[in-house]
Amino acid sequence: MRLRWADYFKNLVGEWWSGYLGGAMPTLPRLIVATRNPHKSSEIRAMLGDTWEVLDVNDFAQLPVIEETGHTFLENARLKAQGISRLVAGWVLADDSGLEVDALGGGPGVWSSSFGGEEGNHAKNNARLVSAMRGQAVRGARFRCTMVLAKAGIAQADFCGTVEGRITDEPQGEGGFGYDPLFIPDGYQLTFAELGQNIKNRLSHRAQALTQAVGWLAGQAQN
Repeated sequence: MRLRWADYFKNLVGEWWSGYLGGAMPTLPRLIVATRNPHKSSEIRAMLGDTWEVLDVNDFAQLPVIEETGHTFLENARLKAQGISRLVAGWVLADDSGLEVDALGGGPGVWSSSFGGEEGNHAKNNARLVSAMRGQAVRGARFRCTMVLAKAGIAQADFCGTVEGRITDEPQGEGGFGYDPLFIPDGYQLTFAELGQNIKNRLSHRAQALTQAVGWLAGQAQN
């Protein structure tokens, strides 16, 4: 029997779910995601189910924007995790993720969110990718995600997940965000935008990295 995501993570963090005292619900551990992208934090919240209180920097009006000046996903994730964790109490999770396309020499990579010339404009990013891939026989690509957990300004651990696939000729599907309408994961005939959030959350690069991160946090709690 396949466990739902919420049940899976509940098992991972068993100590925090070790019963109720006097019938009262235990306090959920808090995880602050160092992002202003509501799609990203919503995706992480859906993966964790009801086992964590998941917030992001939009919940803290005073937090500054951390410039992503690194040249790798790990460098950028570490900058964000450490920067935000200096300013808030508790665990901070930051990720940097993007699309690596073989025909583009691994690009757009860390510049995935601004590939189309405007930061965070998914339509422009997708349009440029379609144009860049026109006539290309090699369609292989992967989504890569690196996550860093930090506390009190110090990076504690990092994790990485990847999902292999290929790029379509034109966008397909209305779901997901970013490059999802152009990416077909290996073993499927539909894009992430067509497969739906439940399947994406089970397969994705972010899901893989998050599984590792939550498992690591569970081990820290048991220690």
